Amino acid sequence: MLTKFETKSNRVKGLSFHTKRPWILASLHSGVIQLWDYRMGTLIDRFDEHDGPVRGVHFHKSQPLFVSGGDDYKIKVWNYKLHRCLFTLLGHLDYIRTVQFHHEYPWIVSASDDQTIRIWNWQSRTCISVLTGHNHYVMCASFHPKEDLVVSASLDQTVRVWDTAALRKKTVSPADDILRLSQLNGDLFGGVDAVVKYVLEGHDRGVNWAAFHPTLPLIVSGADDRQVKLWRMNDTKAWEVDTLRGHMNNVSSVMFHAKQDIIVSNSEDKSIRVWDVTKRTGLQTFRREHDRFWILAAHPDMNLLAAGHDSGMIVFKLERERPAFAVSGDSLFYTKDRFLRFFEYSTQRETQVIPIRRPGSTSLNQSPRTLSYSPTENAVLLCSDVDGGSYELYIVHKDTMSRGDTVQEAKRGGGGSAVFIARNRFAVLDKSTNQVLVKNLKNEVVKKSGLPIATDAIFYAGTGNVLCRAEDRVVIFDLQQRLVIGELPTPFVKYVVWSNEMDSVALLSKHAIVIANKKLAHQCTLHETIRVKSGAWDDNGVFIYSTLNHMKYCLPNGDSGIIKTLEVPIYITKISGNTIFCLDRDGKNRAMIIDATEYMFKLSLLKKRFDHVMSMIRNSQLCGQAMIAYLQQKGFPEVALHFVKDERTRFNLALESGNIQIAVASAKEIDEKEHWYRLGVEALRQGNAGIVEYAYQRTKNFERLSFLYLITGNLDKLSKMLKIAEVKNDVMGQFHNALYLGDIQERVKILENTGHIPLAYITAKVHGLEEVAERLAADLGDNIPSLPEGKVPSLLMPPSPISCSGDWPLLRVMRGIFEGGLENMARGTAEDDEEAADGDWGEELEMVDAEDFQNGDVTAVLEGAEAEGDNDEEGGWDLEDLDLPQEADTPRASLATRIWIQKSSLAAEHVAAGNFDTAMRLLHRQLGIKNFSPLKSMFLDLHSGSQTYLRAVSATSVISLAVERWNESGAPNVRAPPALVFSFSQLEEKLKAGYKATTAGKFTEALKLFIGILHTIPLIVVETRREVDEVKELIIIVKEYVQGLQMELKRREMKSDPVRQQELAAYFTHCNLQTPHLRLALLNAMTICYKAKNFVTAANFARRLLETNPQVENQAKTARQVLQASERNMTDATQLSYDFRNPFVVCGATYVPIYRGQKDVSCPYCSARFVPAQEAQICAVCDLAVVGADASGLLCSSSQIR
Repeated sequence: MLTKFETKSNRVKGLSFHTKRPWILASLHSGVIQLWDYRMGTLIDRFDEHDGPVRGVHFHKSQPLFVSGGDDYKIKVWNYKLHRCLFTLLGHLDYIRTVQFHHEYPWIVSASDDQTIRIWNWQSRTCISVLTGHNHYVMCASFHPKEDLVVSASLDQTVRVWDTAALRKKTVSPADDILRLSQLNGDLFGGVDAVVKYVLEGHDRGVNWAAFHPTLPLIVSGADDRQVKLWRMNDTKAWEVDTLRGHMNNVSSVMFHAKQDIIVSNSEDKSIRVWDVTKRTGLQTFRREHDRFWILAAHPDMNLLAAGHDSGMIVFKLERERPAFAVSGDSLFYTKDRFLRFFEYSTQRETQVIPIRRPGSTSLNQSPRTLSYSPTENAVLLCSDVDGGSYELYIVHKDTMSRGDTVQEAKRGGGGSAVFIARNRFAVLDKSTNQVLVKNLKNEVVKKSGLPIATDAIFYAGTGNVLCRAEDRVVIFDLQQRLVIGELPTPFVKYVVWSNEMDSVALLSKHAIVIANKKLAHQCTLHETIRVKSGAWDDNGVFIYSTLNHMKYCLPNGDSGIIKTLEVPIYITKISGNTIFCLDRDGKNRAMIIDATEYMFKLSLLKKRFDHVMSMIRNSQLCGQAMIAYLQQKGFPEVALHFVKDERTRFNLALESGNIQIAVASAKEIDEKEHWYRLGVEALRQGNAGIVEYAYQRTKNFERLSFLYLITGNLDKLSKMLKIAEVKNDVMGQFHNALYLGDIQERVKILENTGHIPLAYITAKVHGLEEVAERLAADLGDNIPSLPEGKVPSLLMPPSPISCSGDWPLLRVMRGIFEGGLENMARGTAEDDEEAADGDWGEELEMVDAEDFQNGDVTAVLEGAEAEGDNDEEGGWDLEDLDLPQEADTPRASLATRIWIQKSSLAAEHVAAGNFDTAMRLLHRQLGIKNFSPLKSMFLDLHSGSQTYLRAVSATSVISLAVERWNESGAPNVRAPPALVFSFSQLEEKLKAGYKATTAGKFTEALKLFIGILHTIPLIVVETRREVDEVKELIIIVKEYVQGLQMELKRREMKSDPVRQQELAAYFTHCNLQTPHLRLALLNAMTICYKAKNFVTAANFARRLLETNPQVENQAKTARQVLQASERNMTDATQLSYDFRNPFVVCGATYVPIYRGQKDVSCPYCSARFVPAQEAQICAVCDLAVVGADASGLLCSSSQIR
């Protein structure tokens, strides 16, 4: 028995397979009906409307319906697509035992404990016939698969066969009304539309089940007398043929197998038995420990059975359907119907070679499992499970190949698996001693060899080698030298497929494929949810494999995809060009033509055969969103451009690949405002001012145009914009352009024309236009505005642009991979703000003859200016000291704050109550904090935020009130904890801002934000344990960023020490950063090391960068170029204190690596690690806690105290 699927549930009383989909219905004793996908092993749906056990269930053959019958006397018809019951059929007066749809007519047959069988029309929703005659419970009733017959079994010890031909004539082609009236009378007084044809008597106890044979005139029945009886019938009579004895308790269900001459029965004796119909003997018995069996079901088309028992159900097969086969050159040897057969691929001719199966072998699953072939000796080894595992060796003589009738005595031996390992030697596994016996063709042992692992099967692995399989690994073992050549941990391997050149191997397990090289070095692993059945290698090194319902491919880099959907499972034997040769489950050879274009295209891209790629683009029908998405994902948007005719898609791809020329052409075709706007954004990013200007002109976006001319310093065109605004009567536009130009006369004129005379006067007066000012003063009369005295006016002029020489310079790069195709622009994809790589992330790396230019010192200048501005904040205020009276005594704590202090161990709540001393002691004890100066402002904010002040009447003093946290469920008279001004959500917002600043390269700003988070966390309070975990996680995230940014800023200060610069850049890449930031850090480190001629280290960073699948094409391209250049010269010019192969953490103070196994100390708060010399110092990362101090841990929620 091969179990395919098993469920655990309440007792299963009814089962039904879906005809087309891999579904099975199980009705339970608890009243639930479950719908399972037995292929995926998942519960799809459950239907729960019956009251009490549901004993019968059945799928309709073609409609999305199923019917159920239960102990609530109801028959329900359900639509599984709508997930609901459509209607209920009422009429039975006792439990309903079975229900079944007719295969052709809209009928349902039901059997019940009310001693009747009813036939219903589910379309008219009426009972069309009641079959009476049994005088005890009717246990089952079913339609004949072809004829107008119903069989029923009852506890009255009989099986009855009913003829429903009259019912069919009446309901399917009803006669005229008079006949219908007479039939109605007949129905009222016991009609004759379904009559008993035979009554089969022979059982000594009640009969539980009876079933028709699908094609022969046979009936099988099972009863409480523990017997299974076989009956035959003809047109006039029916008689008992034989009795099958063996069950030890009531037989619950029995049926004929659809594909083989066998009967399957199950019983309350906890067993399933298989019987041979022709010999009428027992073939096999399957037992369960504790569960009685109740029901059997067979799949209408496939070799699948299901059985329901006390604690669930199993879906199983009786025999393997996979034929044993071996491919050798142009020929295939395989087994079918007890014969060894030979198939020639070139002629597609098959011949029967020799009979193989011993006559008289009765049990199931005795067919060969594996076949091994030696072409030079024409010898065949067959392994099967007979006698606990044995092999048979046949020598096939050339003259008998065509006849195939010569019975040959085989050489036999015991052993789980046997394979040829040389021309005239084969290896046999002896599991008992864990040895391999090497034998010659006379079946004599010539050598014994112990195996390195506990092996349960061996496979061929090249001449003289075997691949040994254990439960969780495989090993290649050289039998000659007794050496392990390779070892690989894998899921349990079922089949091994070597490539034609024996340089790659595919290890197939139930749900995974592992691809490795000939020494078992791992290349890739694919996981499938559906069972993997077979596979073969094509001539290009692509592995083609089949699952139960798909044929798929796997490329050497692990990319996979579907080639076609399969109606039935197949076993792939060989691949020749576009033809897949396979065996089906009936042992027939089939040749399938497939379209290999998709995977050949991907393979050419992978192997960089760009000439093939171009020819395939020109000649094939490759297209579709999936292929375009694949090319984008792999960093080839410029290739995808060749596929696409749709202008909108072309536009998007051109923007992504940075190809402005094609984007302009597509934008002209589309000619929509949004597309011109996006083109402008991308062109501006690339510094292509001409196209930005063109895009803004097309959309008549005059404001943006003016600004563009301002930043590019094009004063002539700014003057034109001023005139255009004048013509369009756009006053604000005129004013802005005059402002950009620094044209005072024009601004005065505009203000005067719009009636703002006072403003015009001030502007003229301040800028020394005395004549104009006098004229305007005359107009204003007495309303002349006064100007402040002692101020020196200055002319507001726009700054000169840094670069006003047109478009930005482009790097000179190699010509695009597609000659005559697209030209690759220097920049890659337009990125979202998460990965905008244009911040101050260090220097650019120019691989080809580009001028050196500094990038991004602007932020540093700005930050310096900010800092200076901050220092003289109070400079302009000449404040004198006040002579104040002495402070009054500290006011006594209010009742609420005293309660806060008494009830709480949370530092934040003590701070809110003003109890700073206790709060500091708590923080020292919990987190080892000693340096409280960074927390001073937060203590004050927290305390003042938790108090409010009221003055009831002007004469009374101010009343201080504690602000408590609002809690709806809290009791009205119970004091709540304080309301706190710091919250976890605020920290999350700060974290996002920190990420954004990091992306933009504003490291000083980002560091401030991250340190701010670390300083706030000790003073926040959260509600749940989950939030506590999130706070702890946040500490770790922020600590990584603080330490990384501190190192990066330190690196920037060390211009004179290139070696230390490289080390710090390298350590930064080992901080646990978000992927976009890690990419930028890797790019930075790679650039610095490459420029310092440390090629080995640079190549390592390039590889790590490519492993992150960078979305910015420029990053990926630079990394690939560095990798290629470095691999030509794998040396390091300088020795760095950096070993990327050895795991390490970086000291938070000295920035040196602490390798695994070396001693270190850590900060009790932020968990940053330090060299032992830093013990008892203040942590350089959080600037709060003492390194190496004892601390009980963060306490930020009352849920931790409970």
